[in-house]
Amino acid sequence: MNFDQGTNILYGDNAQGKTNILEAVYLAGTSKSHKGSKDREMIRFENEESHIRMMVKKGDLSYKIDMHLRKNKAKGVAINGLPIRKARELMGVVNLVFFSPEDLNIIKNGPGERRRFLDSELCQLDGVYITELAGYNHIVNQRNRLLKDCCMNPGLKGTLDVWDMQMVDYGKKIIRKREAFVEELNEIARGLHKGLTGGIEELEILYEPSVTAAEFEDKLSRNRERDLRMKLTSVGPHRDDFCVKVNGIDIRRYGSQGQQRTAALSLKLSEIYLVKKKIRDTPVLLLDDVLSELDSSRQTYLLESIHDIQTLITCTGLDDFVSHQFKINRVFQVVKGHVYMPKGF
Repeated sequence: MNFDQGTNILYGDNAQGKTNILEAVYLAGTSKSHKGSKDREMIRFENEESHIRMMVKKGDLSYKIDMHLRKNKAKGVAINGLPIRKARELMGVVNLVFFSPEDLNIIKNGPGERRRFLDSELCQLDGVYITELAGYNHIVNQRNRLLKDCCMNPGLKGTLDVWDMQMVDYGKKIIRKREAFVEELNEIARGLHKGLTGGIEELEILYEPSVTAAEFEDKLSRNRERDLRMKLTSVGPHRDDFCVKVNGIDIRRYGSQGQQRTAALSLKLSEIYLVKKKIRDTPVLLLDDVLSELDSSRQTYLLESIHDIQTLITCTGLDDFVSHQFKINRVFQVVKGHVYMPKGF
């Protein structure tokens, strides 16, 4: 598929494969599924492996990303024919912002969704963060396994010190970076939200860490006996959250569905501006059937906000675009996993 550098529409009935195309683009650019799917879950049922090739042009530079997924092995990734060993080597080749209907529920869903939002954006903006987060998550998993083993073999308790030391080291870095990110996000999202609501709503985002960087080591030590009883690590950035307030009210609990969705839209649009600000690059925007979930005024605001960005939009029909006279640069029809270029576009 050859995408225009403007607005690309992929339309077709449900369950035809439109989202698969966006997922392939996101996977090739980040090495991860936007849904958190495992590699084996993205391979067609009757096959053992899958290949994705994506060509990216940025100014005078061209990149070829090849990705090889296998059901029982780690994925293989190459840039311009040269294999890479770590996902962070993909950093900077192409920046992507993925927006799906599930993202509209980021405010009302549990803390895990909001942590995933923080991490997915920070991983694009900071290559070192990818390594720090992977290291931290590995240590938490190892520590939790050790806490369970200590129940059967109390002599293992002494080895917790080694894991705790590494966990605190990685954890402090993650907490500080999330803190700075939420501060920047807050500034950008506040302005966007005012535009979305006609100036009647004031948005505020507050980081809610499980523990501060300064207290982490002490609190982890004091919670050790509790962790041994619960067989689970009870404190650390893996339990962080952030609060979203509108006009001073916590809309996670007290906001209407409309307020929650508008705030989620402000967060997602903020990703675009953050990439532009931090990396000096314009991201590619992937909108997966989001327009059908928004009312007319929010559809208009969203589409007018992204007129200068390469965008891939999936939808079931073209009526909304035609009736609003939105500019469409290229149209693809997706039918049973096949892509067609309809005449007249």
